[in-house]
Amino acid sequence: MGFNDTRFDVNLSILFTELPLLKRPAAAAAAGFDAVELWWPWPDAPVPARSELDALRAALTDAGTQLVGLNFYAGQLPGPDRGALSVPGEESERFRANIEVAADFAESVGCRALNALYGNRVEGVSEEEQDRLALENLILAARAADRIGAVLLVEALNRPESPRYPLVSAPAAIEVVDRVNALSGLGNARFLLDLYHLSMNGEDLADVIDRFADRTGHVQIADNPGRGAPGTGALPLADLIGRLRKSGYDGWVGLEYKPGPDGSSAGFGWRQGGTA
Repeated sequence: MGFNDTRFDVNLSILFTELPLLKRPAAAAAAGFDAVELWWPWPDAPVPARSELDALRAALTDAGTQLVGLNFYAGQLPGPDRGALSVPGEESERFRANIEVAADFAESVGCRALNALYGNRVEGVSEEEQDRLALENLILAARAADRIGAVLLVEALNRPESPRYPLVSAPAAIEVVDRVNALSGLGNARFLLDLYHLSMNGEDLADVIDRFADRTGHVQIADNPGRGAPGTGALPLADLIGRLRKSGYDGWVGLEYKPGPDGSSAGFGWRQGGTA
């Protein structure tokens, strides 16, 4: 099965990072993509200067690229932080300060999916306290997303690379999705299904798709091993995406893989063949 019917977007926080942020949308467009997504682009600034927000908006518009996914503030990605919303103190406050800023920016560019990453477990704070704080902040984020007609995404990462991150399985993330929907009453929380992370956890990817496609709001892919482009590892990504489509998922599939040695632009040949 091929990729021919799949709507791909490029994650500009992992691809085209050899370029400055404001040049990446045009590079993605030149490579044949009209949709992109981003981790929060200012890891040290949950509330960046308006000029920076305006400049990114202009870069997206000038390139003709649609922003289809945006992370709320999550600290340094990739890196040791892996999220903020469940971390008491300064990080949680930074997340809260970012909620309306991120939602307003997303609304201004027509983005309708906002990803909220849990925080790592921290010493000296009980898991129960962190989970309580996480739920409070996720409900705030769900309300902000609902205000702009967007979904709130909850993602599972993988235990080998993020051993202190609490959501390291599809069922764990789905449980949080269901709790947010039940307590907020909004029903706009969705699962971010990342095939790379789930494969690193050793999960049965076909089973995850069959069980949770109806609660999936976004999909991301990278091959495994290596987190490279489709065809560089062993995952049957074309078949898995085909299974998602048959299960009813017709949304975007984000390319969240590491570029090869020849750079980002050289790493899209797998699309021409249509399979991997």
